Amino acid sequence: MMPPPHRCPNEEKYRSIRIGNPTFSAKLLPVKGAVECLFEMGFEEAETHLVFPGSASVEQLKLVRETIAAERDRRLRGGGPPVRSPSAQAAAAAESPAAAPAAAAPAPAPAPAPAPPPATPAPAAAASSQPVSPPLPQPSSLESSMSFFLTLQSNFQHVMLYENLELQQKALSHIPHQELSSAAQHKLKEAEEADPDCKLGIEEFLVLELLRWFKHDFFSWVNSLPCSRCGGSTQNGNSLSPSTDDLRWGGQRVENHYCQGCRLSTRFPRYNNPEKLLETRRGRCGEWANCFTLCCRALGLEARYIWCSTDHVWTEIYSVAQHRWLHCDSCENVCDKPLLYEVGWGKKLAYVLAFSKDQVVDVTWRYSCKHPEVLSRRTSVQEAWLLHTINGLNASRQQVLSPDRKKELTGRLLVELVEFISPKRPKPGELGGRNSGSLGWRIARGETKGAEPGSSTQEAGYVFTPTEKERSDRLLHVCYIASKDQYCRLSSSSEVVRGWDQCVWKKESVFRKVEDDWQMVYIARTEGSSMGRISWKFDFSAVEMKVKSVSIRASSQTFDTGRVCWYLQSGQTTTEFSGDGKMQSFPSLCGSSDFIVEAQLCDGSWQHSQLFRQSLKETEEPSFEILIHLEDA
Repeated sequence: MMPPPHRCPNEEKYRSIRIGNPTFSAKLLPVKGAVECLFEMGFEEAETHLVFPGSASVEQLKLVRETIAAERDRRLRGGGPPVRSPSAQAAAAAESPAAAPAAAAPAPAPAPAPAPPPATPAPAAAASSQPVSPPLPQPSSLESSMSFFLTLQSNFQHVMLYENLELQQKALSHIPHQELSSAAQHKLKEAEEADPDCKLGIEEFLVLELLRWFKHDFFSWVNSLPCSRCGGSTQNGNSLSPSTDDLRWGGQRVENHYCQGCRLSTRFPRYNNPEKLLETRRGRCGEWANCFTLCCRALGLEARYIWCSTDHVWTEIYSVAQHRWLHCDSCENVCDKPLLYEVGWGKKLAYVLAFSKDQVVDVTWRYSCKHPEVLSRRTSVQEAWLLHTINGLNASRQQVLSPDRKKELTGRLLVELVEFISPKRPKPGELGGRNSGSLGWRIARGETKGAEPGSSTQEAGYVFTPTEKERSDRLLHVCYIASKDQYCRLSSSSEVVRGWDQCVWKKESVFRKVEDDWQMVYIARTEGSSMGRISWKFDFSAVEMKVKSVSIRASSQTFDTGRVCWYLQSGQTTTEFSGDGKMQSFPSLCGSSDFIVEAQLCDGSWQHSQLFRQSLKETEEPSFEILIHLEDA
């Protein structure tokens, strides 16, 4: 393979092992306990590699290596009983039913395909206290199973950081906990006075206060860092090598935010240690969920870290009053809206797993209302393998728990299983696209799209929802310039999205026409179609805001018998208005939480009804403009 890290401890290439390395797959994976020994040495899981971090002890690595070598020599000589070294203990643990998954077994055998359950039987096996031997994976699934196991084990180890009392105290020193607790108590009292049968407890109100504080006052989102020299904008380029200090805090990846102006590279280490994140207070969803989950534990909330295979992470907190786990996303400042990702963002879910100090739980079914679709995508590992592996991890972790605590966890799991059986129906706050991150980033990830409940076409597209700045300013101002073919959100630091259909809610039989000879551009219906439609949707319910006032300017032009009809829809109310290019106000929308602007093109030939006709030389005048003032709902 490669020289061990203790021979070349300062060379990065000797501190990592690629999981797909043929030698690793052929010589280590088939040996029971081998990977556990690597973890015992100090290796940690990165995305595609096992990495020996700078903070790990080289002496520990040497000790484990030498112990294994001594044990090998002893057995070759036919000596006495094996030495109970740390590595030997790990290997012995792998022999037990509660240890490493069958991915490490040497002799693959055919395994039955996972039987599709009627609803969600997969989590049920996690309630068993006695793990059973798993089916052996097919050779083709060996690497996938190993990678999945490393993800499970890495996350299960990581959440133990949140239980460090000194780290909790450090987090508590950053949190205005008395202020948050007082506000939570006050709101709980108000809720109980308004509804004597209120089923909520202090946990719900405290986590709502914590979510608000964390997003608005403490943590910040990073798209690209400003240049550390000139303050100009940067672009995320190739990765940089992590420093020793980066590695100390789990910063295996370092982004290069490169300034086009002064040519300076600004480093952005993606730290994975929540203690460091208390200092930096910035990042993307990984850093947000990591630090927020620690803050929940610091406040005494029972919390777990949620990992999703579609590249997002968040938190759950346990409600004692409701006897259930509540979804919490600190990036979005939302609570108890689990269908937000599948319905609102359009994510194609497969695996969603919850990690706490006591157990791992497959909670995929809480976050989906399309269980058959999700089951069809769960192909990374065999279902029986996954259940056996989760059982093994839980049995190992829960050995030190009291009988009462084990009984409590079993009771909670049974409640979850009952919840998972019946798919949920989407709530209004779960229909909008993602708010966190730049618009271009969200579009690239496909997280702006959703679908209306009951829709048969599933053609619903982009939804305008307020960014953090727009929410703070209580203003959403959107323009479309046809000659540039770009949308500009003037209320969100002039964010630009190119492409006439990139911010459209729905479109039917329309396209963008460029007349090079006349140097004109417009949107028209496709040739041969009798009707063309295009609409834009605005939704403020996810951020608990409503319309204070709306002004719209829409331009359209007709020739011969062509017609363009403009409509404004909110709830059951539809208002027709003119597309004469003048700004118009709509008092009837005051108090609405969402609305749709739609244009219909009909009659005449396809060229006789046009939207946003504009000269290609006219590059600054908006063809379509919407100005929305907001207030709290």
